[in-house]
Formats: sequence, structure tokens, C-alpha cells
Amino acid sequence: MDKKYFVLHLLPSRPDFAQTMTDEERAVMLKHVAYWTEMMNQEKVLVFGPVLDPNQVYGLGIVAVEDEEDVKNLIANDPATKINRYEYFPMKAVVPTK
Repeated sequence: MDKKYFVLHLLPSRPDFAQTMTDEERAVMLKHVAYWTEMMNQEKVLVFGPVLDPNQVYGLGIVAVEDEEDVKNLIANDPATKINRYEYFPMKAVVPTK
């Protein structure tokens, strides 16, 4: 089955979140990174990380999944959803052929 691609946008709970994280928030975000790294190892994620926008740092990821339900499940299982929120959109990705 062909993969479907989605862009995920992790929106911080406040504009200066990246600069003012509490120890508890930092612990959650470390679990978030470990989670998405594991998803990358499972080839569900092409790229993820913080975007260093000078107006507000935010997270961005591109996933390759079977369907939209997979995206919803990935987001639901991310520890960062406890303190931040996601938006996601389908993407017409151009990827290399194998």
C-alpha cells in the first residue's frame, strides 16, 4: 500500500515555551524526543525537530503512514500532548524512489 504523508505542527503552550520550560516540562519534552526517535526508527517519521523561528519556536514533523488514523494515534501517544497541542495536514510529498 502507498504511504500517505502528513506534516505535524507541535504548537507550544506559550510563546516562550522553549526558553522557559520548567524541569517537569523539560522531562516531558525529553520523553517526546525519545518517542519520535522510536517512530523514526520504525520508519513512520521522515524528519522531526524544533523550528527556530525567531517569533516562536515550534515543533515540526513529517510522517509517512497508511492513513489518517495512524497520524491521530501517533499524536495521541506523544507525551508532549499533555502540555502542548498539535495541528496536522495532509502533504503531497515528493520522495525518492527506492
